[in-house]
Amino acid sequence: MKISTSYSLLVALGLAIGLAGCNSAMQVYKKGVRQFEQGEYNLAIENLQKAANGKGVTDVARLNYLLAESYRLSNRFPQAAPFYQKAIEAGIPEINAKMYYAYALKAQGRYPEALVQLDQYVATKPSSKVNLEKARREAETLRAIDLISQKKIAFQPKNIGALNSPGSEYAPVVRGDELIFTSSRKEKIYKNNGQPMTGLYKIKLAQKPDETGNNPQLFSSNIFKDDANEGTPAFSKDGKVMIFARGNNGKRKGGLDVDLFISRLSADNAWSEPLRLPISDSTAWDGSPAFSADGKTLYFASNRAGTVGGIDLYRTNMDASGRFSRPVNMGRDINTPGDEMFPYVAEDGKLYFASDGHPGLGKLDIFVATRSQGIISVENLGVPINSPADDFGLFLVEADKGYFASNREGGKGDDDIYYFDDSESTTEKPPLASTPPTEAPKRVRYFIAGTVSENASPQAPLDSATVRIIEEGVETPIGEVLTGNPGTYGKYPLKEGKDYTILVERPGYLTKREQFTMQGRSIPPIFLKKAETDTTFEVPILLDKVTLGKTFVLENIYYDLDKYAIRPDAAEELDKLVTILKDNPTLKIELSSHTDVRAADAYNIRLSQNRAKAAVDYIVSKGIEAERMIAKGYGETQLIVKNAKTEDEHQRNRRTEFKILSF
Repeated sequence: MKISTSYSLLVALGLAIGLAGCNSAMQVYKKGVRQFEQGEYNLAIENLQKAANGKGVTDVARLNYLLAESYRLSNRFPQAAPFYQKAIEAGIPEINAKMYYAYALKAQGRYPEALVQLDQYVATKPSSKVNLEKARREAETLRAIDLISQKKIAFQPKNIGALNSPGSEYAPVVRGDELIFTSSRKEKIYKNNGQPMTGLYKIKLAQKPDETGNNPQLFSSNIFKDDANEGTPAFSKDGKVMIFARGNNGKRKGGLDVDLFISRLSADNAWSEPLRLPISDSTAWDGSPAFSADGKTLYFASNRAGTVGGIDLYRTNMDASGRFSRPVNMGRDINTPGDEMFPYVAEDGKLYFASDGHPGLGKLDIFVATRSQGIISVENLGVPINSPADDFGLFLVEADKGYFASNREGGKGDDDIYYFDDSESTTEKPPLASTPPTEAPKRVRYFIAGTVSENASPQAPLDSATVRIIEEGVETPIGEVLTGNPGTYGKYPLKEGKDYTILVERPGYLTKREQFTMQGRSIPPIFLKKAETDTTFEVPILLDKVTLGKTFVLENIYYDLDKYAIRPDAAEELDKLVTILKDNPTLKIELSSHTDVRAADAYNIRLSQNRAKAAVDYIVSKGIEAERMIAKGYGETQLIVKNAKTEDEHQRNRRTEFKILSF
């Protein structure tokens, strides 16, 4: 049967329209990908969702993964869950997808499903040690979620509905008769989450704080900046100095442009133009400051280099002139592989903060840290302060009254401010104090043990190796032993919160110094089931046999392009070689530098020689005799990967090594 010309035209037209639709969907998808890569997550969601609803995008797994990531990175974890599920079902190869999916499920209160995803993620043995530790801790939390949920206070926080908006309100602080808070009320929209940018606002407190009105005023026109996010104010004890965070204007992906600023109250009751604090790290996120009760210490959160995991808490001291000391990380008892933020110090000296790394019910939970006899304990505040959502930014008016922020269900907007008053409670104790013990406190005894083996294949156990366990600040080792036939040592008792060095010596082998810390290793009380629990940490030690001419690669020794100055990250690695040379005083080495092939031979020889000499000069500056080292630049003459093509292959060729010359 002959097909009519008009019908053929209709078929062709239909195909053309279909192809145009496919092309349109792909164009929208590519636009969404560009916006995602630029950190414009809310715009990316709009276009990626359009592409998902159309036809023509074949990589469904990637599309759904980018949608999920856009929600996660704009702090909308519950909304991310269905897209992670679709991406995983479609076979997304991203190793962290299951971990992020687990957090999204947890934010929805779907704890058993979240545990399944985390167990599957841990089973893949991810290369990131931080993520692996974080996932393992979170899995243990989910297994004990019923125990955590049992801590309940008989009062209900009240949403300050007249104050809260469809946007975000958080970080409440009482100053005099005013409530100062952060709110997304500016005209400009933040492309990360599609909300107005945040600023600082104030409002007179009502006689009943939860009835505070709905007409907040701008806190200060001198503080206000229309094209940036401002928030999380902290006031000195006299109320005349304010530290706050400013940044995240969308000009830099990832929110790394957040710094701390200071403003002072003048005699005419006006706040000065803010000045950036020099303790801020221009390459990092620095925010949520808080003063100690006496006003002499400033606490803040940062993801600068050297954190335990994501965002950590730091502290710095302020002298009489208003100058701040170098910030110090608050250590592994407080900080975890997750995020710690929004510190607050009460009058009694207790530190309250929000974390997603300590055992909690949701994404961010509020915790209290106390110190007793040098040991720091961290406790979840329980229900109803905490929920499956984000709960953070605590501020106490009295021991049993205060404010906090949450994006829990039933709120008016994104983050809302809540008020609580436990004096209305039927319980006899304040809500933020520890639960009185109904039984004898559970006890944990910690030990260290391990094996000493030769760093070879296979790893053969070594007897007759001297092992010393040294507690930091204590001269006499807590343990000293010669390994026996199986090459084992231990076990020796450890103290919570202490740092240790394991020093191992054996004739014919390089002396090895291994660091071990008990910070952050204490088992949370919520996980203890027996009256007494013994926990032994197994620490294997690998010794390198001394062989003349044997070469060792120094990992992570990087230089800026065409430069040979020692960078801080390279100095950290070279310090390890300094320790080896100090522990092995008869060792003489050649320190060599190698380049890849992407420059002229003569140039590479000269550059590598300068780099090797710079490394030797650095080591000499640390007290090692110059005659124990020879600097040698080999350029591209000793490539590990011939015909390297990828950047990883070129990096393997660009290396720094040391070779044993005599011992």
